Amino acid sequence: MTTPPTLSRRDLLRTGATVALASALPRGLHAAADPAPEPASARPQPADRRFRSDAVEQFLTDTRARIADPELAQLFVNCFPNTLDTTVEPGTFEGKPDTAVITGDIPAMWQRDSSAQVWPYLPLARNDDRLRSLIEGVIRRQTRHILIDPYANAFMADLSAPPLEWSRHDQTDMKPGVGERKYELDSLCYPIRLAHGFWKQTGATQPFDSQWRDAMRVVLRTMREQQRKTSLGPYHFQRSAPTPTETLGEKGFGNPVNPVGLIVSSFRPSDDACIFPFLVPSNLFAVTSLRQLAEMASAILHDPALADDASTLSDEVEAALRQHAVVSTPEGAIWAYEVDGFGGHVLMDDTNVPSLLALPYLNSSPDEALYRRTRAFVWSERNPWFYQGSAGRGVGGPHVGANMIWPMSQTIYALTSNSPAEIREMLHYLKIGSAGTGFIHESYYKDDPKQFTRAWFAWANTLFGELIANLARTHPDLLQA
Repeated sequence: MTTPPTLSRRDLLRTGATVALASALPRGLHAAADPAPEPASARPQPADRRFRSDAVEQFLTDTRARIADPELAQLFVNCFPNTLDTTVEPGTFEGKPDTAVITGDIPAMWQRDSSAQVWPYLPLARNDDRLRSLIEGVIRRQTRHILIDPYANAFMADLSAPPLEWSRHDQTDMKPGVGERKYELDSLCYPIRLAHGFWKQTGATQPFDSQWRDAMRVVLRTMREQQRKTSLGPYHFQRSAPTPTETLGEKGFGNPVNPVGLIVSSFRPSDDACIFPFLVPSNLFAVTSLRQLAEMASAILHDPALADDASTLSDEVEAALRQHAVVSTPEGAIWAYEVDGFGGHVLMDDTNVPSLLALPYLNSSPDEALYRRTRAFVWSERNPWFYQGSAGRGVGGPHVGANMIWPMSQTIYALTSNSPAEIREMLHYLKIGSAGTGFIHESYYKDDPKQFTRAWFAWANTLFGELIANLARTHPDLLQA
């Protein structure tokens, strides 16, 4: 009996409740009402919000007063607390904080998204015990996830629930509690970034217990397995789906690599399969994360062996990146997006973070001149996934398809810019891309922001809020114009 084709995440998000709304639009896009000049508050009523933080509410009030543009101000107030308002599920496990964080319109917790969704709240957690406990719960939940399966990218909020619908026929070693099992290197890095940021911002060390130490050892073991020096490793994945980026070739192991010291990532942060499995921005992110882990292993765990293991791997990966991930172009040397260690490379960038554009945002840009040239490439038509139209310009990616700009790229472009003109331009495009809904979307058609995907995408919302919060601190004049 033949198993019927499995719909992917992108397929299911374009069906169901959105079909009637979007039936006349290409590629399952949502239709928005005509843009309103000043969108009203789109936050849930206070009684319907999943979590309240006094520190966040005060921050919203203070920051809103510093934004001259009423539309931009309301967009910030809607977006910055969106993760807390709509996606967190705080609780306890074994008497300790335990927090699930869904992505929004998908009822599962991505290791990447959940880390990024709560990241902007870290500075406010210093003076808000409930918020600090909530984020501690995210770290503890991610630790449990790694110990369940370090190769999974997403887990169910209820760890006894069945997998996500599109994952149930995947040919891989599915574990209980896993929502989807696409191995993405950044899914091992983001929990370290969050843990390190939590420690630095709050000084708290409660989550970093023996279980966290065990999880970090699993992270290191997994990264070394995926250097593939002695074997392909234990991970394999195949899915019956009409979209090639939903599955891996070569019996589920992906295209071959030359074991030069880089770490394989079978899938990109977009959840699309890599062409060449050494994903450069994720390897650069891993260098940073491993050094953060080494610092924590030494200062908190007092475990010199773990610290040395993390530092040694970080140094090896960085040296391999310098040797194998830099490509000559007529405009000068730039970072490749993917390489295979044999000399093959892919020149492009994808919006989802880690990306080449986002390297400084992740403290993962070791060469300023190299990044500057790479950034110019990414934000140009030399990048096959860069688009510009009457509704803006920015980077998209294969996950949604051609001519779709991801506002996340515009947010990251502004977060990594020191140019007031560039930042103002991105704020303008981000307002346009919201299409009067009061929220930031996954993507929109380059000539019509009313044609967009994902009306409820908490990461994009909170990241936009992070941008405004950063500008309020570093460039307040840009919010007062």
